[in-house]
Amino acid sequence: MDFVIENAMGELIGVEVKAAATVQGRDLRGLKRLANVAGKQFRLGVILYDGTETLPLGDRLWAAPLSSLWGG
Repeated sequence: MDFVIENAMGELIGVEVKAAATVQGRDLRGLKRLANVAGKQFRLGVILYDGTETLPLGDRLWAAPLSSLWGG
């Protein structure tokens, strides 16, 4: 897990950053672990990667291009 963000309501967002252009199942391990530990506090897990598509990866889990941070 690269980052865990907590909002004022105690909800958690996990963020993984990958240099790869693809996302593999093993890339979800940290986010799934956070979801299990945090329970109801877990709001969202995101893998930021070097690809071009936003992809659903499961319940509250997503992959999004790093370039989306800059509107690209």
